Parts: sequence; structure tokens; C-alpha cells
Amino acid sequence: MYLHRFDSMNALSDYASDAIVSVINVTDSLLLCTATGNSTTETYRKLVGKKDFFPVEKLRIIKLDEWGGVPAENPMTCESYLREKLIGPLQISETNYLGFNSDPADPEQECIRMQQLLDQHGPIGLCILGIGLNGHIAFNEPGDFLTPHCHKAALTASSLNHPMARDMKAAPGYGLTLGMTDIMRSRKILLLISGKNKASITRDLMSRKITTRLPASFLWLHPDVYCLCDREALSLVHVFSNSSFASEN
Repeated sequence: MYLHRFDSMNALSDYASDAIVSVINVTDSLLLCTATGNSTTETYRKLVGKKDFFPVEKLRIIKLDEWGGVPAENPMTCESYLREKLIGPLQISETNYLGFNSDPADPEQECIRMQQLLDQHGPIGLCILGIGLNGHIAFNEPGDFLTPHCHKAALTASSLNHPMARDMKAAPGYGLTLGMTDIMRSRKILLLISGKNKASITRDLMSRKITTRLPASFLWLHPDVYCLCDREALSLVHVFSNSSFASEN
């Protein structure tokens, strides 16, 4: 894992968006996996602003996860977020967008459908991730074991306290998510961590102890992960033993 510290969220997002553009430009028909949330919003805004510098028409996007049992038109779904922040502004065609249906009649069949699409169009070229306050990656929640592929996930109290879920009139009943194997097969991963509320979990991640109780810790096993953190997220981390750590302005 290559660690980069930034003085501001703006600097982090500028670096991240440049990195995404670079990967798009050197990868034919890149399959980009997209997370949602506060840590990614500014990066996506900057990426849209740089759309003249990469072949948008060749970009393919796959949604990382989704709140389950919620109508797609609900403004708090990952679907609504991505269509507002990326799919619409970049004019990504429907054939180049793969995403979970947020309110499927059969969640298990929906996971099978998404797994088949990923198997057909994958592997993921670049995966954009955030980290949950409980250490989850997508809706791969802490527990005794992790699930390898697309699955219906039981949501923890921490996940249900996410602003997207809190602002729904009715809480989502479950999560729909890519599995840890799907994520770990990505050729390259960008992990974006920002904000003082992520300081505690960032400290835990930097311990490098790999455990199913902190699913994000498995990213230490991937050969090409860039972890981009702002100073607030790193405020409880005082010692860096990784020689690849870099501080950015």
C-alpha cells in the first residue's frame, strides 16, 4: 500500500482525479468501479471537470454497492448519487454502466446477475474505495468471515447511521455489494479517506493487522493500492514505517 498525505481535501481530490484520468488514458475501455460518499464527491467533481482530457466514450463504470429495498429514484440511493455526480455529467451510455437495482424483486438473483456482468466485463481496472467508520469496504461488513463475490449483506448499525441511510424516510433493509474477491481482483485501487470522523478507523487500518473485523485491512494484501488521506483522517497516526509514504501539498 502506497500512502499519501494531503494538507486538504481539495489537494487530495485533485491528485485522485488526475490519477483516474491517467489510468483511463493508458487502459483501453477501462472498467472503473465507483464508490459513493463524502470522500469521493470532490474527486468526481474534478474528474468531470477534466473530461476533455480522456476518452469518455470508452469509459465503463460499475457500481460498487447499493442500499437494498429502496426505490432507485430515492435521492439517497447510490444510483441517484452516481447519476448526478458521474453518469449524467460524463454522459456515460447505459451500455457502459453496470449497477445493482436498488429494489429488486429477488435480491439473491440480482447479485447473481451482477456477478455474471462482472465476470463478463471484468476484471475491474481501477476501483475507487472509501472506508466505513467500522472498517467496511463497500458493504463487506466486519464479522467472522468475508464473502468473496456479489452478495446481499446484513447492514450493521454503523452503516445504517451513514448520512445517506439516515436521510431516507425508511431505513434500507439490506445492502447489495461486490465481494472482497471481486475488489481484490482489481488491477489498481484508490482508497480515499478524509475527515476527522475517520481518524480512529484510519489509525486501526495503519496498524496493518489483517482481520475480518476490519475488512479494509485486506487491502494490505493487494499489490497496487494507493491510500490517499487528508491530515484530519491521519490526525491519530503519528508514526509511518512505510518507506513509500509521501506527503503532498
